[in-house]
Amino acid sequence: MKRLLLVMLLALLPALSLADAHDADLERVDIDVSDKAAMQDGAQTFVSYCMGCHSARFQRYERVADDLGIPHDLMLQKLVPTGAKIGDHMTIGMQPADAKAWFGATPPDLTLVARVRGTDWLYSYLLSFYEDPTRPWGVNNTVYPNVAMPNVLEALQGRQRLDCMKAPRVEDDNKRHDPLTGSPPTQETCDQLGIVPNTGTLTEDQFNEKVKNLVTFLAYSANPDKLQHRRIGTYVLLYLAVLFILAYLLKREYWKDIH
Repeated sequence: MKRLLLVMLLALLPALSLADAHDADLERVDIDVSDKAAMQDGAQTFVSYCMGCHSARFQRYERVADDLGIPHDLMLQKLVPTGAKIGDHMTIGMQPADAKAWFGATPPDLTLVARVRGTDWLYSYLLSFYEDPTRPWGVNNTVYPNVAMPNVLEALQGRQRLDCMKAPRVEDDNKRHDPLTGSPPTQETCDQLGIVPNTGTLTEDQFNEKVKNLVTFLAYSANPDKLQHRRIGTYVLLYLAVLFILAYLLKREYWKDIH
């Protein structure tokens, strides 16, 4: 049995190392699903910019309103599409066949995307669109190369470009210099993102906060009962602590005559 567990652990090590290497390139974001103001702003961003193509069909407008502290009449006015009811699921009118024809693939439902991808990945992905004339929608993404979707948040963020810079080649030793300049050979790397000034309605800090709020809402949507589970877990731990004290006192009472 121990040998089997050891073999399974060794088999998983390469996958774990690859996951760590990939995650190291992502922007870290601190998500607080108890921040209702952040989730309210994220919900508004999701409905305004994401629900044109992406649904959240495992979530209901009424549940979102109740969990986020949004009055039903305000929810109907601001976040529920015309013709939909407060108890409806957060679906979209786009047909899968049309979506596949326009984008090459049907846009995925985003209810559970925070569980599948993780909040760091989502945050980094939404910040990493850049102009690329070779792509059908004129943009690409450093986190998800050759992405099929447009940058729907470009009006807020502004146009972003991938800047290139020259650096010495790491694989070349110091003896290999250019015969004319005496400088070591260089290679061009394109990995620096930069916003074109005055092309977005938000500053960089404001946009980062907007994206963080959107990711916070998606994290809530992926697990709406998380806060309730935490509260129940706290009560269970307190109950076990009291039960332990009572059990210890009872044990001491039973064993006092033996000693």
